[in-house]
Amino acid sequence: MTVTVVLADDQPMVRAGVRMLLSVDPAIQVVGEASDGHEAIAAVERLRPDVIVMDLRMPGTDGAEATRRIVAEQEHTPDALTRVLVLTTFDEDADVYAALRAGASGFLLKHASADVLATAIRRVAEGESWLDPAVVGRVIRALRLPPGPDGAAVAAVLTPREREVLTLVAEGLSNAELCDRLFLSEATVKTHVARVLMKTGSRDRAAAVALAYRSGFVRPPA
Repeated sequence: MTVTVVLADDQPMVRAGVRMLLSVDPAIQVVGEASDGHEAIAAVERLRPDVIVMDLRMPGTDGAEATRRIVAEQEHTPDALTRVLVLTTFDEDADVYAALRAGASGFLLKHASADVLATAIRRVAEGESWLDPAVVGRVIRALRLPPGPDGAAVAAVLTPREREVLTLVAEGLSNAELCDRLFLSEATVKTHVARVLMKTGSRDRAAAVALAYRSGFVRPPA
């Protein structure tokens, strides 16, 4: 299956370079470009790519805000899901956290090799998360919940939709049942579940469910 990609960066030479790197992979097709956040949002609406590779610091609407709008809009169009992979030269904590809080599925630095970039794009397109090794340790420490967290601490690291997903997973719903209950596509559900696992530091669904009950985020049925 070919993964379709839009490149969003305010530097034409950067877009050209990334396009060239990806051109050697027959399973990835660049279908559009954008030079700022506003154009990125419009390109996603027009082209519906599988992945948008997003720079953070662009004039006007920046990458984090564009990511937030793209992710929010897709709550209403679950069958046309575009995932966001941030590709930037900046690895300051504020940039990383802003991107992830906005709903990005991955964060990669521009010094990454062509192979790593292509792998990250494919993984994100499949509904997984991807973090550059240079920032993954800091992200895990920042998002890791304290020992014995209460329900409020669990809720604080999740978006409203992720809290809803964790609650239903704790009730025993499968991905297919989550799709029916939330009127979302399977790909969207997989993305939400992956983000819940990452943000709560859970190795799998069972660990996330155990955390939900142990913390009091979910109450056992009476």
